[in-house]
Amino acid sequence: MPKNSKVVKRELDDEVIESVKDLLSNEDSADDAFKKSELIVDVQEEKDTDVEEGSEVEDERPAWNNKLQYILAQVGFSVGLGNVWRFPYLCQKNGGGAYLLPYLILLLVIGIPLFFLELAVGQRIRRGSIGVWNYISPKLGGIGFASCVVCFFVALYYNVIIGWSLFYFSQSFQQPLPWDQCPLGKNASHTFVEPECEKSSATTYYWYREALNISSSISASGGLNWKMTVCLLVAWVVVCLAMIKGIQSSGKEAMPESYH
Repeated sequence: MPKNSKVVKRELDDEVIESVKDLLSNEDSADDAFKKSELIVDVQEEKDTDVEEGSEVEDERPAWNNKLQYILAQVGFSVGLGNVWRFPYLCQKNGGGAYLLPYLILLLVIGIPLFFLELAVGQRIRRGSIGVWNYISPKLGGIGFASCVVCFFVALYYNVIIGWSLFYFSQSFQQPLPWDQCPLGKNASHTFVEPECEKSSATTYYWYREALNISSSISASGGLNWKMTVCLLVAWVVVCLAMIKGIQSSGKEAMPESYH
């Protein structure tokens, strides 16, 4: 082979090697740039997702101001008139200790664990009763709906009791109290004590005839008791004002509610 041909071949080989090096270096730089851009996009997407999720959670479910407010709200929800007033009556009516023993067993085995589970999961996912049980299992969603229905019925008769309390409170600014003595009736010849009140008592008569103003029989509907209607409306307005802003207002009411 001529000498010149070897020189030409060497030059061609050098050019090929250099071109390959240039190509590889370009590919490496392109790969690095692509990886960096991909990393930036992924980080940006994660940040956007976190911001969106955080904003949805914050807008949808506000948080409690502090732990004490949350604890007092739960105590106010758990302890009410039924614990102080209704439960001792039911316990005495259904056998006393014979009723209390299975009640305590079911309370420790079922009641407290389910209540704690609902509170713990609800605080974790920041959802209400329905959302908690649907999160645990869609088949258990009925427990959340049943809980809301029970709370609705409890609110119905609790507000009636609050309406009665408001009525008695408004009537207590009198001397003597209107339920202190039996009312007097008059006829053409003399004055007499109301026979129905004399047979029962002054407080019982006032409760049935003045406060409730019940009719003489179940078949008679009677008229509208406007005094009790106004008191019941005031009770519902007070409850709505306490709950209208969610936990921002109900948390502030937790302290007095916990002593009911």
